[in-house]
Amino acid sequence: MENKPGIRNRIEAALANSRWAQLGEIVSVFLVAFVVITACKPIVADNVIAMQGVTWVANILMLLIVWFGLRLRGQGIDHFGLSFQRPSFPAVRRTLLRSVVVFMLATAAFLIGAIVMANIVGIPEGPDLDTYNYLSGNLPMLIIALLAVYIASSFGEEVIYRAFLINRISEIGLGGIASPKIAVILSAIIFGLAHYDWGISGFVQTTFMGLILGFAYLRMKRNLWVLILAHAYMDTILMVQMYFADAR
Repeated sequence: MENKPGIRNRIEAALANSRWAQLGEIVSVFLVAFVVITACKPIVADNVIAMQGVTWVANILMLLIVWFGLRLRGQGIDHFGLSFQRPSFPAVRRTLLRSVVVFMLATAAFLIGAIVMANIVGIPEGPDLDTYNYLSGNLPMLIIALLAVYIASSFGEEVIYRAFLINRISEIGLGGIASPKIAVILSAIIFGLAHYDWGISGFVQTTFMGLILGFAYLRMKRNLWVLILAHAYMDTILMVQMYFADAR
């Protein structure tokens, strides 16, 4: 029992001072998701709904590891700019207005990614969203999907790909004073790779979107609620769009 505080102190010191420990934490977050998704793919086979559920579960597991890392450091979620304290009305209004602006900029970046791909491949290619076909005309599934997406994607992805990655990569110290900007670029690329199942076009578009969200995170003084709300707007539009696609 007496060794536990010492072990925790050593882990905390390693996470604070060792680049290898910091890199290991980042890798562990994504390794768990990779293992879960890879292991479950043969089991769910072509069941797109089950596969979507596996992805959501993987996101939740990633969040738990991120939270565990905060605990080991003696930090709270507010370290990432996420507060659950009751805000004032002016603060709510300011956050909502900023989230709308970030939403529009991120959406524009997503569309610019489509234009870039169109110039590269010569045709207006869009992301492959066939995995969401189960939402077509299915209102109960739309409601369930929205609730899951708000938790696993709108909230989860902003905590993981913006707050966690940008802060942890910055702490590694790549590029000196340019570390936050390098962290935004790397986090955007990783965010794009996480959506590679949308195809190469989806990768490019989500990378562009990730860049805007990442720089907005820095610009908004790491107010993560702004990004979570902006992401939720985009997810809602995507889900509703898939609901009405070919609906009978």
